[in-house]
Amino acid sequence: MAMKRLLLLLKPSHISKPPSSTTHPKILRFLESRQKVHHDAINFCQAILREKLVEWKAVQRNNLSQPINDVDLVITVGGDGSLLQASHFMDDKIPVLGVNSDPTRLDEVEQFSNDFDAARSTGHLCAATVENFEQVLDGILEGQNVPSNLTRIMISVNAQRLSTYALNDILVAHPSPASLSRFSLRIKKDDQPCSPLVNCRSSGLRVSTAAGSTAAMHSAGGFFMPILSRDLQYMVREPISLGAVPDFMHGLIKRDQAIHTAWTCKKGVIYIDGSHVNHSIQDGDIIEISSKAPTLKVFLPHRLM
Repeated sequence: MAMKRLLLLLKPSHISKPPSSTTHPKILRFLESRQKVHHDAINFCQAILREKLVEWKAVQRNNLSQPINDVDLVITVGGDGSLLQASHFMDDKIPVLGVNSDPTRLDEVEQFSNDFDAARSTGHLCAATVENFEQVLDGILEGQNVPSNLTRIMISVNAQRLSTYALNDILVAHPSPASLSRFSLRIKKDDQPCSPLVNCRSSGLRVSTAAGSTAAMHSAGGFFMPILSRDLQYMVREPISLGAVPDFMHGLIKRDQAIHTAWTCKKGVIYIDGSHVNHSIQDGDIIEISSKAPTLKVFLPHRLM
């Protein structure tokens, strides 16, 4: 399919800075550098698009409120957060290309390691930076680059499907991180049990896709998954193991399975790809989590293929 209409989705170019009276001058200069690098990347991408035989429009990601359905390609300029935000408004038909506008510089991290964390944007799912943006874009426009289908998570609460799919992961937990989460879980296939019922008292339940297995899931002790896997990985966070079944605290949810969770706290929240998108739950709610969501077409960096 020829790509004629493009949407350029932009991370805001303004980075909030702490009061200068309480901040180390190196940190202020670092933040100013980040803002300039990102702003320059936006201008660079727009200049490249002006040279191409395509129609395009630029939109701030925070102004996105309706499903994206009138373009042939979405280009996000920011980091993984911008690509994740775009994914919440996309179906399985339109592909997305992530441009990491502010990549981490290892020499900078080493230089400032004794003063502060100088990491910039990870851009794990971003196939382009300003260094190769035109090359990657030309490959897409000429049909040489093909997107990959990434698994997303479908969530239902009391048999009502949520409208937002998770590309990275979800966290089901009490709204207060200091409070205990109480729930039970069981893996099912075709509504038949594949595991025993596990009653949990913990700090919550995390479920990730293959794409999200390198993020919070891995930090908590999970394992990397092949990027194109259709399985999901789940982990009960910090379980209190009284009466629990250890073998089922962490594992895989196969593509033809779902994990059913009964929430038994007064309050709860399902956090989708971070904290900005969430859904409140309450005592007695039944949550079903599976990989039956529409996939997302993503142009991936070569290192992930």
